[in-house]
Amino acid sequence: MQGLGCGQETVNISHSMEVSKKKWQILLFLLPSLLSGTHGERPNILWITAEDMSPSLGCYGDKFATTPNIDKLAKESVRYTHAFATNPICSPSRSCLITGVYSTTLGTQHLRSDFPIPGFIQGWPAILREAGYHTTNNVKTDYNTGSSKRLISESWTENSATAHWRNRKDKDQPFFAIFNDMTSHQSRTMVWSYEKFQKEIQSRIPKKLIHDPMKVNVPPYYPDTPIIRRTLARFHDCVTLMDQNTGKILRQLKEDGLEKDTIVFFYSDHGSGLPRHKRLTLDSGLHVPLIIRFPEKYQHLAPAKPGESIDRLVSFVDFPPTMLSLLGMDIPDYMQGKAFLGKNATKPRSHVYGARDRVDEAYDFTRSVRGKRYLYVRNYIPHISHNQPSFYSDLGEIRDEITRFSKEENLNEHQLSYAGPQRPREALYDTVKDPQNLHNLINSDVPAHKKALNHLRRLHLKWITDTRDQGFYPEEYIWENIQRNNTTPYEFAKSQKEFPSAKILKAAELVGNPDVNLDQLLGLLGEQDPLLQYWGLIALTDGDLCETCFDDLRYTMGKEHPFYVRTPAAAILAKHDQTEGLTLLRKTLEDKDPDTVLRAARAIELLGTKARPAIADIHTARDKWKATNKGSISMFIWFSLETALQNLGEKIENAGL
Repeated sequence: MQGLGCGQETVNISHSMEVSKKKWQILLFLLPSLLSGTHGERPNILWITAEDMSPSLGCYGDKFATTPNIDKLAKESVRYTHAFATNPICSPSRSCLITGVYSTTLGTQHLRSDFPIPGFIQGWPAILREAGYHTTNNVKTDYNTGSSKRLISESWTENSATAHWRNRKDKDQPFFAIFNDMTSHQSRTMVWSYEKFQKEIQSRIPKKLIHDPMKVNVPPYYPDTPIIRRTLARFHDCVTLMDQNTGKILRQLKEDGLEKDTIVFFYSDHGSGLPRHKRLTLDSGLHVPLIIRFPEKYQHLAPAKPGESIDRLVSFVDFPPTMLSLLGMDIPDYMQGKAFLGKNATKPRSHVYGARDRVDEAYDFTRSVRGKRYLYVRNYIPHISHNQPSFYSDLGEIRDEITRFSKEENLNEHQLSYAGPQRPREALYDTVKDPQNLHNLINSDVPAHKKALNHLRRLHLKWITDTRDQGFYPEEYIWENIQRNNTTPYEFAKSQKEFPSAKILKAAELVGNPDVNLDQLLGLLGEQDPLLQYWGLIALTDGDLCETCFDDLRYTMGKEHPFYVRTPAAAILAKHDQTEGLTLLRKTLEDKDPDTVLRAARAIELLGTKARPAIADIHTARDKWKATNKGSISMFIWFSLETALQNLGEKIENAGL
């Protein structure tokens, strides 16, 4: 009996300790919430993310939009009028959204990228999981890094096409759920055949809601044609179906009795997938809707009353720290954003920053700084059209239409600013007077414009140095250094005394500069640093060259130079009908390194009919890389070589894309 009694006492003590332990766990779990004033409870968080959509909603003043569900949500929410993506393209934006670090700092600014990121940089939902949240993602991840598997594993309790808060075992467990809606994606709005669009999208909305192309408002940067009108109407049909999908998710929340316990975010991943929107660092590419609904019990966390608007500048890099601040959690030191809600909310930021780099096979390099009024855009490869060839986008009939008008020289000033052969080295827009960014004020004599320009130039340079912008270095150079040092682009940049270096920035400033003479550019080719040679070649890509210039280019084609120098040198020579240039490009197609081959393939594609002697090599390389099917770069090589063959009158295969 004594033994039994002793045992019973032990059980009771153990039970008491277990109860006490659970109470402490609960208290520790709730403590941050108590401190942040959420009345002892942590809210559920629901993110509804639309793809490729500017603020083309009724609640943002788009009178052609049919979006009753989102408009109703806006009346119950705080509507942000100045929210911006960090990149005008999906994957780089998502790498920032999942980490709270600029893609240009991580080295994930190219689409697509396999660069790794440091292990200490987590997918921020992992912090919520550690605090007891059930985290679900339905379904897109697309984090644009070789570390994606780790980010997915640590971030999500559930990541699938069926992921849902309804799948959690404990219905009292708080959740963070993301639903990514592809309905408004570029594939649906312009790339799919019209017949497929009708079957997959248009058939799912009531006939009375189908948009009439004749009633479309055609922006001044598009020619007004039936194809343009039909595509714009098609885009709005996609938005209408996306609105229906959003309404369904919100109804599920209400049906489950969770509406009063859940803060709802609605936003898009960047501007719409139409030409001149996606891929450009103008407002049409970076400005996004952001609507946040705070239920009554969490109104004390809201910055304004339901139905009100707020003009605070918000960037995607701010989302992760804001979420942690909203839930009373500490923000990791490596995050670069500013919390705009919660206990750690900061003063409003004065500017947001944007970046566009290589997208698929199309090399590019643009940065932007945007304040409440003025937008500054810096194009580091100004000799390339905004409408440069891009295999996937060119599958859309609207792109064919715009390109055709451009070739026929049948475009007005505003249309040429997008589809013309070049773009300005710098641009300044007054977004209040010119919300569509049509009038470049870079040469304005108005004192306010000059003041804004000088200020934004300084902010631009400060941002790229403070954040250690990876875009000033070729991808091949970054790969070479991180593999040699067994590190990541982020850590490699941090290890340098200055990054980008002052010499690199000075060389990049010469590109497109009208005050720079040819001798200065040729002087870069004689430098020992291949990175200076690289920027010299970018600067020499466009314009007239003399016979003696060709000798300088031949020097940089030497085997002692890296391919990211040899290839652009060869491309310039080939453009000027110097046969050794095309010979080297043809030889480079045989290389094993995909990044090296992609650069050569793109150069050959842009040569057009001048690449005819390489037609057999193009076929061979196209077939090889198509069969390789290893990673995105091999696909982009195929994209470029397919287009090269089309330029040469050869039959191409688009594999149903």
